[in-house]
Amino acid sequence: MLVPVLSKDQQPLMPTTKHRAMKLVASREATPFWKRGIWCIRLNREPSGYAMQSVVIGVDPGSKKEGFSIVSEANTIANFQADAVTDVKEAVETRRNMRRARRFRNTPCRKNKSNRAKSPFPPSTKARWDLKLRIINFLAKLYPITHVIVEDVKARARKGCKKWNKSFSPLEVGKKYFYEALSSRYILRIRQGWENSEFRKELGLKKLNNKLSNDFHAHCVDGFCLAKWFIGGDNEPTSKQVGLIKPFKFSRRQLHVFQPAQGGERKNYGSTRSMGFKRGSIVKHEKYGICYVGGTSKARITLHNLFDGSRLSRCIKSEAVQFKAYSPWSLNYA
Repeated sequence: MLVPVLSKDQQPLMPTTKHRAMKLVASREATPFWKRGIWCIRLNREPSGYAMQSVVIGVDPGSKKEGFSIVSEANTIANFQADAVTDVKEAVETRRNMRRARRFRNTPCRKNKSNRAKSPFPPSTKARWDLKLRIINFLAKLYPITHVIVEDVKARARKGCKKWNKSFSPLEVGKKYFYEALSSRYILRIRQGWENSEFRKELGLKKLNNKLSNDFHAHCVDGFCLAKWFIGGDNEPTSKQVGLIKPFKFSRRQLHVFQPAQGGERKNYGSTRSMGFKRGSIVKHEKYGICYVGGTSKARITLHNLFDGSRLSRCIKSEAVQFKAYSPWSLNYA
């Protein structure tokens, strides 16, 4: 995996090797920094040149995991695998059921309002495609990406099954929204799944059957093949290291928990802030080191492991941690 290089005005330059990046930092020609789990350097001088190679990102969408591979003609710059957003549908259904239950209580309540959140597709579909956009736009701030190659996904229609075919309409609408958003910023190319499969066989690369694996050959291999089909170069990836992106899951603000606790009292529940920190903020603690902020209870914050999300402590004072950065996801390396 190559190290991202930024100019003094935050513009992405061609990435470099870790060894050369360390030499630039040691000679004080560059300043190191972390950006959402990725180690980068910022030049303190003018670069030796502004000539850029073509840098392409191949995107392999999936139902549970998704692959992103950033490739130039000479190198496999970086590979990332992200967990797809799959919890929105259940959260919206729970909220709807609880709202309907309140309508039947013998208490005063306001008149039903019309649905103000009119959208051409469900929130679960929008959240799924929005995550892909956020990841691509974030990576484009670190690497000089000019082209995006996406493997097209299609739902298999069944003849005479109106209900089955209708249930896949959000997929087509969400895909169209995704393509339009990409086309407005990058040069977009779309590749059919069977075309990419044939090209992968020509390169002599295999894909794992286990779609939940964190191996390069689970999803990133398809992203690599998509990029190589467009940019050319060597058939073998120069790096198979995979960065694992796992979005944080937050409990949005609610008036109280759904079910009352002992004594019939309902506790306050949910928020995106904890004692002045935005949840997901990366902080440094004297004992636990680098971790991220979770929930809050009794004027204390909880700290979680940055990689696996396990809770480290639930009784930390806000003054005991030092804010470093904010990240909407955790990033680990397989």
